[in-house]
Amino acid sequence: MHGGVTKLKFIPVDCDAPRIAIENITPRIDEGQFPVRRVLGDVIRIEADLLSDGHDKLAGEILIRGPNETKFRNTHLEIINNDRWFAELSLTCLGRHRFKVVAWKDVFASLLDDLTKKHLAGQSTRLEIEEGVLLIRETLEHCRPRHKPLLIRLLRTLETPDERERRELLLSDSAVALMRDADLRRFSSSSQIVTLDVEPANAGFASWYEVFPRSQSGDGVRHGTFLDVIGQLPRIAAMGFDVLYFPPIHPIGRANRKGRNNTLTATAGDPGSPYAIGSDEGGHDAIHPELGTMQNFQELRQAAAGVGIALALDFAIQCSPDHPWLRDHKDWFSWRPDGSLRHAENPPKKYEDIVNVEFYAAGAKPDLWLALRDVVQFWVDQGVLLFRVDNPHTKPFPFWEWLIGDIRSRHPDVVFLAEAFTRPKIMYRLAKIGFSQSYTYFTWRNTKAELEAYMTELTTTGVKEFFRPHLFVNTPDINPYFLQNSGRAGHLIRATLGAMLSGLWGMYNGFELCEATPVAGREEYFDSEKYQLKAWNYERPGNIVAEISALNRIRRENPALHSHLGIEFLPADHDQVLYFRRHHADGNTLLIAISLDPFNEYDATIEIPLWRFGIADDGAIDAEDLMRGVSFTWHGKFQPVHFNPAELPFCIWRLTPPMPGTQNV
Repeated sequence: MHGGVTKLKFIPVDCDAPRIAIENITPRIDEGQFPVRRVLGDVIRIEADLLSDGHDKLAGEILIRGPNETKFRNTHLEIINNDRWFAELSLTCLGRHRFKVVAWKDVFASLLDDLTKKHLAGQSTRLEIEEGVLLIRETLEHCRPRHKPLLIRLLRTLETPDERERRELLLSDSAVALMRDADLRRFSSSSQIVTLDVEPANAGFASWYEVFPRSQSGDGVRHGTFLDVIGQLPRIAAMGFDVLYFPPIHPIGRANRKGRNNTLTATAGDPGSPYAIGSDEGGHDAIHPELGTMQNFQELRQAAAGVGIALALDFAIQCSPDHPWLRDHKDWFSWRPDGSLRHAENPPKKYEDIVNVEFYAAGAKPDLWLALRDVVQFWVDQGVLLFRVDNPHTKPFPFWEWLIGDIRSRHPDVVFLAEAFTRPKIMYRLAKIGFSQSYTYFTWRNTKAELEAYMTELTTTGVKEFFRPHLFVNTPDINPYFLQNSGRAGHLIRATLGAMLSGLWGMYNGFELCEATPVAGREEYFDSEKYQLKAWNYERPGNIVAEISALNRIRRENPALHSHLGIEFLPADHDQVLYFRRHHADGNTLLIAISLDPFNEYDATIEIPLWRFGIADDGAIDAEDLMRGVSFTWHGKFQPVHFNPAELPFCIWRLTPPMPGTQNV
C-alpha cells in the first residue's frame, strides 16, 4: 500500500482463451495415449461434454481422418441431454484413424431460439428477424464460394415485408441447414486428437483350432507334413473352425533336446520341442525340413483358404543353442561370466533347450529389433496375417509397440494374439500397445461367481475399448484341472462357455476327443505332444465333434455372438447355472443357460427377460432351441429347465420378439 493505492502486479490477460470446454470424450484410452480398438464394419459411438458460459446454443462435429486420407471428414454431433453430445460413424477402412471433437457457438441457432420463444409468448419478433438478416449477410461476406449463391437466394426471399413469412423463412429446415453448413463458427474450440485402430473382422470374431503339423500323418512313428495337414482340412472346416494355428514350424535344435514328457535326455527319434527354434537348417524364417518345403506350405495355405480357413503361426522369440544367431550375432545375447548362456526358466518350469535374446544388449539395438521385425514381415510376405505371440509379457513393451505399429502401418489386416498369462494390468498394457487379442484368466474361472465377475469386468469397464478376450479352452501347455476329471460333460461345458461368452474362442486338438490324461498333480498333458509325435483317432468314441460343430454354426449365424460385448447375466435359482443373454443392435437375441456341474442331473428355474421387449410378466414370447432344433412359445417369465450332463449340460435359445405395435399374450 502506497499513498492509499494498491500497486498491482501485471498479469497478462488472455482474452482469446477458449470459451468452450470439451470434456469426457468417450471412447478414449488413458487420455488419448493409446488407440481405441474397433473392427471393420463396426459403428463407433463417440460422445463428449460440450460446455460454455451463457445461454448460447452450441454446435459440434467429429472430424475423422483415415490412414490414407489427407483431409478430415466431418460428422455433426447431436445433443443427448445435460450437455452430452454424440455422433455415430461407420468404420469402412482398415488401419489407424485419428479423430477430434470440435465445438462452437451457434449464433444463428441461438437467435432462432430467442425468436421462437418470443413468438410463442406473443411478443414482437421484428428485431430478431432483422438480426437474422444481418447475420446471414455477415456470413455471406466470409463464407465458402459454394455457399454464396444459396445465401444470396435466401436473402432475396427475406425481402418480403410480411413479418410472419420472414419468420417462417428463417425457421425453415433449409435455412437452418444452410446456416449450419456455412456457420462462421465463433469461439470455435477443438479437442486433442484421439487415435482409433480399425482392425479386420477376425480380430474380434474367429474360432481357432490348434494342431501340431508333425502329428497329422495318422502314424505315431512317421513325421507329419504340410501335405498331411491338407488332408485334415475337410474335417477341421466341417467343425466350423476358420483359423488353423500351428506351434512353431521352424527347424528344431539338437543341443539339450528334450525327450518324451519333458525328460532331459532325448533318445533316437525324439523330435524335440518345436519351441527350441533353430538349427543348422535355419532359424525363424526357415521351415523344419521334415514338414516340407515353402512350396508345400503355400499349397497348404491356399488349400486352407479354399475352405475358408486362415493360417496362424506362432511367433516365439527364443532360440535353441543351435540357432544361427548364436553363431552370427553373439552380441544379441547376455553371456554369463563363465562364457555360458542362461537357459530359459519360468520357475518351477525349466527350458534347458532354449536361450533368450537380450533386447538391450550392446549389440542388439537396433539390429536385433530389426531382425525380429523382418521375421514377421517374412511370414506376412508368405501370406500369413495371424500371429500368436508366445509370452509377450517377458519382452519389452517399447519393442512390441514399435514392431506391431511398423507391421500394421503397411499391413493393417495383420492380427497379433498375446499369449500372456500374467498379471491383469500387464495383459491390459499389451492390448493398449497393439495386441488385437489376448489369452485370459477364463482358463481358471469355473464357478458362476467367478465367470460373472470376470466377464462383467471385460465387458462393462474401460478395458472393453481395447482388450479382446480370446477364450481358449485348453492349450498344449495347459490341461486344466476341471477337464482332467469331468469327462465328456466337462468338455461340453467349457466349449460352450468359450464359444458363447466371446467372439473369440479356441481349442487345441484332442479337446474334441475329451483327451485329458494329466501328468499327476499338474495341469499338463501326459505324453505331451510338445515332445513327441502322436497319432490321433479323430473318430474316437465319446467325442464331442457334433456338438462343437453345432456351436460354431450357431456362432456364425448369430451376430450377437460376434463379440464379447452385449452380454447380460440373468437370474437363475441354482448356483451351478450360469444364465445370460447375448444381444446385438440388429435385434438378434439369444438366451444361454449352462450347467457348471458335469456330474449331477437337476432342475432349475430361469427368468425370461420379457421386460426387455415390453412384454408383461405373464406375457409370451416365441423361442427356438438351437441345439435341439425345436421351436415353442414361453408363457410367463419364470420357466423350468432340466440339465442332464449325460446328454447336453446347456441350452441355447434364440428369441423371436413380437413385432412392434403387437401384443404377445
